[in-house]
Amino acid sequence: MAWSDTVFAGSIPKLYDTLMVPLIFEDYAANMAELVVESSPVSVLETAAGSGVVTRALSPRLGVGARYSVTDLNQPMLEYAAFRQGVDARIEWRQADALDLPFEDAAFDVVCCQFGVMFFSDRIAGYAEARRVLRAGGRFVFSVWDRIEENVFADEVTDGVATVFPHDPPRFLARTPHGYYDIELIREELSRAGFADIRTTTREEVSRAPSARHAAIAYCQGTPLRNEIEARDASLLQLATDRATAAIASRHGEGPVAGKIQAHVIVAAG
Repeated sequence: MAWSDTVFAGSIPKLYDTLMVPLIFEDYAANMAELVVESSPVSVLETAAGSGVVTRALSPRLGVGARYSVTDLNQPMLEYAAFRQGVDARIEWRQADALDLPFEDAAFDVVCCQFGVMFFSDRIAGYAEARRVLRAGGRFVFSVWDRIEENVFADEVTDGVATVFPHDPPRFLARTPHGYYDIELIREELSRAGFADIRTTTREEVSRAPSARHAAIAYCQGTPLRNEIEARDASLLQLATDRATAAIASRHGEGPVAGKIQAHVIVAAG
């Protein structure tokens, strides 16, 4: 994973939240909130919270006396999430590395992480930290994207942008968000971190956007793919977005578009 894959700064947090969240994250966030509240937790830790889509879905479903710690490694994303959430005395916002959590052992009933573990530099260490801060019987709920070929807009954007840089195509989407989809590997790494009870579900949803351009802007300018494009030639960001738009439109048309997205949802306990 390239260093730039983890940089969500500048205009990315706002574009990510206003464009990417409704495009691909909201339905999965609602499902994650349901899974978290199944066990009626009174203390929840969210890691890699991003712009707060899960926080917004989950917080209304937690009890009045619940304690909810929301963390992210990236301070600009965390600040944006806190701004979007508004005041809630139950929520503690804290910049934190999921591989080195600043919490005591056995502090939480549930740890949740939506589409974040793919960015961990050491996933087994991240899993071990989640297990360390879980109470006996606690649950680790997280999700990862399936391979890029099962997520059509991401695949088409990657192909479109590659035509601008044929000798060095940006591969952020395939490499990181869609690069950790092997269920057997996930099970193995969770087991090595100490989890024994592991349940996995593959969940298909539909991604919708008002236009092909809307989807292309979301991916090219609202994710770290932008960092990869600008590192090659910042003046070509608009051209890359145009090529991504054309790639989506060639299959789905210029108007409202819809495409398959697919992810794995995992619930693990010690």
